[in-house]
Amino acid sequence: MTAPRRAANVLAHAPFRRLWTAMSVCSLGDWLNILALTALAGNLNQGDYRMQSLAVGGVFIAKMLPAVLLGPLAGVFADRFDRRLTMFTADLARFAVVLSIPLIGTYQWVIVATVLVECVNLFWVPAKDATVPNLVPKDQLESANRLNLLVTYGSAPIAALLFAALSLVGDMGRSVLPFLSGMDPTAPALFVNSLAYLVSAFLIFTLRGIPKRDGAISAPSVLKQVVEGWRFVGGNRLVRGLIIGMLGAFAAGGAVVGVAKIYVVALGGGDAAYGVVFGAVFVGMALGMFVGLRLLQGLSRRRLFGLAITTAGVVLVAIALIHNLPIVVMLTVLLGACAGIAWIIGYTLIGLEVEDTLRGRTFSFLQSTARVTLLLVVAVANPLAALFGAHQFGLGTLAYQFDGSNLVLVIGGVLAVVVGILALRHMDDRKGVSLSADLIAAVRGERYPAEAAEHVPGLFVAFEGGEGSGKTTQSRLIAIWLRDQGYDVVQTREPGSTKIGMRLRAILLDAAERGLSARSEALLYAADRAEHVEKVIRPALYRGSLVITDRYVDSSLAYQGAGRALDPADVSRINAWATGGLVPHLTVLIDTPPEVGLTRLGGAADRIESEPLEFHQRVRKEFRALAAAHPDRYLVVDGTMAPEVLTRQIQDRIREILPDPVPRESEDITGTMPAIRD
Repeated sequence: MTAPRRAANVLAHAPFRRLWTAMSVCSLGDWLNILALTALAGNLNQGDYRMQSLAVGGVFIAKMLPAVLLGPLAGVFADRFDRRLTMFTADLARFAVVLSIPLIGTYQWVIVATVLVECVNLFWVPAKDATVPNLVPKDQLESANRLNLLVTYGSAPIAALLFAALSLVGDMGRSVLPFLSGMDPTAPALFVNSLAYLVSAFLIFTLRGIPKRDGAISAPSVLKQVVEGWRFVGGNRLVRGLIIGMLGAFAAGGAVVGVAKIYVVALGGGDAAYGVVFGAVFVGMALGMFVGLRLLQGLSRRRLFGLAITTAGVVLVAIALIHNLPIVVMLTVLLGACAGIAWIIGYTLIGLEVEDTLRGRTFSFLQSTARVTLLLVVAVANPLAALFGAHQFGLGTLAYQFDGSNLVLVIGGVLAVVVGILALRHMDDRKGVSLSADLIAAVRGERYPAEAAEHVPGLFVAFEGGEGSGKTTQSRLIAIWLRDQGYDVVQTREPGSTKIGMRLRAILLDAAERGLSARSEALLYAADRAEHVEKVIRPALYRGSLVITDRYVDSSLAYQGAGRALDPADVSRINAWATGGLVPHLTVLIDTPPEVGLTRLGGAADRIESEPLEFHQRVRKEFRALAAAHPDRYLVVDGTMAPEVLTRQIQDRIREILPDPVPRESEDITGTMPAIRD
């Protein structure tokens, strides 16, 4: 069964589907809770800018402090007690506490209730995390986790829009509904928030089949994870730079989160406007993660990482200085997009640079440090805003207000700019190449430098395709056909067509070499290719032979560039240097869906063949993109057709570029040969 089908069918398991629905409802309620409580804290302290700043900051501190101090205790509890009962009880407790907030309506109770809700959350989340592996098969666990992340973060913009709508209802409802007349406009949002927890409690109560004790998830304290984690990542210069950059961007974002409520009020907006600004951040992040990277595919990922953080800082300063709410909302979307690009690139690069045995601890360190960073920033941001206060500067008839929230946003923006510039200087992998020219080329969609084919007496044809595509069989059939026409044909392959190449092939394809890093792999393939071109391909071409190679540069662009998510410009550059710019006259791409090609393989899978289906799908997509970029140099054929049909199509295309004598149609060889592994 293929991975996409597993992803689609994971919700077919009724117990997981019920738990996932409960998680979706709870995530929506959690985001509503953040918005409603910070808005309520600000509303209860209107009229005093300093008290309003401190009140909002107090809510954030109250929400995060329990997780830092009590997380391990909750994990142990989830390991030892009935998880269904734990989650059900936690949901009922959250329902009761949140429902009481608008009914009591004092700031002191807001803080107490926030702490209580977060303490209860500490027991609900570990119990949920420990339950998921027991409700789905092991091969579907990754798909289940992806769905969990989707609802965790994807519900944020929905909650923001819902909060904005409920705030408007609260404003209008106080004049229509008597029981709302003495309540804050955030009351409807809090009522819906409590109802979400009640719905979750019902779903959990009807969930059956959860083991009481299966799989311990106890974890050390967050502070201990931070201290121990630095030992694992501090020795890698690139990873250290990535984490500092991501934490710098996270700190700038924390400044926005901390003062967003009081800043929106200063701009003349209410709770609805606060919800829109909050949601704009997550809409922007989604756009950055899914659209921004596609628009700038040709730009070095290391450069884009630093550029995104720097741009986010500039946008944040603009948000602080421009006192126009619609413009601030649009800029906030742009800010979120930059943050999304930086976050996804950072995660990807860390995943590639850190060894598999340390990757989990590295990500755990990053997440724990991010939480501590956010706590510290929010704890400092609001008191700083309160200390600075509100000031109005005038010049004649012109007046400009600059208060503590503006100051915090400016500081956060400057911090992001500094971190972004340092990341650019620290991680730039294209030194000497103008950043502006590089960026313009990426915007235009120029992914790889165009290279003129080297003029040689012979003919150079490369066969490309994924695992099991049929390229090895077809390259052999074409070589036989050409020899039968009297041509001098050199049939070769990569890796392993030289003595050194054979040693490199043993390393590259050895299934036991799981620890080989992506960069090392790319360099070893380039080394094999340099030896291949120098010792086999170029000498044959200069004596007028026809060279048929099974794989060439495009394989590295597809497998290491797309499959391993390395910067395509880097992979292109090292291979252009390794080959001296030698480009095939024709590249035959046998396009075969990986789910078809992988089933054709026989025997034990090598290191590349054993990669997951998603890897091979990225490879196929990149092969097709390369062919689309240079259609005059490619022949793309459908690898699912009969071998003799493929052979005839390839012969027809090669016949167009062959030197005299041109083979006659009657001389075609379309007979089949025993298939071999590709």
